[in-house]
This record gives sequence, structure tokens and C-alpha cells, in this order.
Amino acid sequence: MTHPLIDRLTTEFSWPKLDNQHDVTEFTSREGVHVLFVPGDPKRNLETADVAVILPEIKQAFQGRFDCAVVGDDIEQKVREETKVLKTPSLIFYREGQMIGGIPRVRDWDEYMARITQILAQNATCEIAEA
Repeated sequence: MTHPLIDRLTTEFSWPKLDNQHDVTEFTSREGVHVLFVPGDPKRNLETADVAVILPEIKQAFQGRFDCAVVGDDIEQKVREETKVLKTPSLIFYREGQMIGGIPRVRDWDEYMARITQILAQNATCEIAEA
């Protein structure tokens, strides 16, 4: 399922779209911190478009501390099940192949800033914000 605001992430911002497990593993295993945007169905979940607009602003606020990719429809369910971040839209954070946290659903700006700061401070443990 596509939406113009999700498409904007891959066209205007040149974020990769990850359509299979190999792509996810390759992207998340690189050095540094990586965020997977798991959009869900934008027709059923109006929060999806909101997160698609907010995420580039979050990335800019953290000044290059992580990069981002969009999870494609074909692999989305598998990513959600593997990470236990089941609600969408969601942001799932990885450091060098290890999941370090997840934020399901849309949040207010201050909560994003606080939660992401906590997640980035994580080492190998994983933290998922409650829905």
C-alpha cells in the first residue's frame, strides 16, 4: 500500500525501501544506528501519514545520529513479528544488526525526543515504548 508522503521518503529523501529480509539485514547490520519506518496500511491508519511527515524532522533534530529506511509491504509483517513491535506505524531502531528499541504509533514531539534519546543511549538491550 503506498501513500504520497511515504513515497516522498524514498524519492525526495532517497531513503532505501527494504523489500526483503536480505535488504533489512544488510541495512541494519551496517555500522551506526538505523531506523526502520514500518508504515502499516495508510488507508486504515491515519497515523501513518503523520509519522511519514514527522520522521524526517526527527532525523534532522538528531543531526545525523541515525539513518532511515522504509519497510516495504512484502516484508512488513515479518519485521513486526521478529521485533515484537506489532502496532503501526512504528519506528524500529538498530545498532549494528541488533535491535535497540521501538516506538509504535504516533507520539508527540517531546515524547519522541525523550524516547529516542533513551534508545540511542542503549547498548545491546532493547526497549519498546508502550502503545
